[in-house]
Amino acid sequence: MKVLVDLCIVPIGVGVSLSSYIAACEKVLTEAGLKTVLHSYGTNIEGEWDAVFAAVRRCHEVVHEMGAPRISTTIKLGTRTDRDQTMEDKVNSVKEKMRES
Repeated sequence: MKVLVDLCIVPIGVGVSLSSYIAACEKVLTEAGLKTVLHSYGTNIEGEWDAVFAAVRRCHEVVHEMGAPRISTTIKLGTRTDRDQTMEDKVNSVKEKMRES
């Protein structure tokens, strides 16, 4: 099953700069072959359920290996069975409606 996920991983106990941990996680997602869009407070991910959640698990493993004793993660996700929808499709639908109004 295809899933669209909004992922926010926050290492705890590592100081105030988190970009190196986020970069490591982005590398994991890229190596997993997932389609991603990094944004200011997380990453949107598109892919098959098992591949996405295997990569999320690997992100946790990598961030812990980097020395983070705790991680807080927020995940929002959506699935559809009526049609195949991409991240771009969702954004374009809203932009189209904005042009119409």
